[in-house]
Amino acid sequence: MARVAGVDLPKNKRIEIALTYIFGIGLSSAKKILEKAGVNPDKRVKDLTHEEISKIREIIDKEYKVEGELRKEIAMNIKRLIDIGCYRGLRHIMGLPVRGQRTRTNARTRKGPKKTVPGRGKKRGAKK
Repeated sequence: MARVAGVDLPKNKRIEIALTYIFGIGLSSAKKILEKAGVNPDKRVKDLTHEEISKIREIIDKEYKVEGELRKEIAMNIKRLIDIGCYRGLRHIMGLPVRGQRTRTNARTRKGPKKTVPGRGKKRGAKK
């Protein structure tokens, strides 16, 4: 099993797909890395030589922010928004959508499961 950037890559996957298991590397980045390293993207991880793995590892270390370093940077960016008290920071604090989405409906990922409030809903005692 190849270990790159602190992540064990799955043995039976194509290297192109296996690299996407690293946080911060998507499919397009994986293709660029393999092109620079001169590795066939259709090769399986178990079929890679030590030289190919070290080339991939070297390119990722030099040119990409991945895993812990990237997570730390993202967390620091969010913390900065919160500290300066901007609108986006306040939305992060409140756990609401940050990028302008509606919240009357369809914000369940950020808001969490529904909390039913008694007395809300149909008008009570309304005349027919």
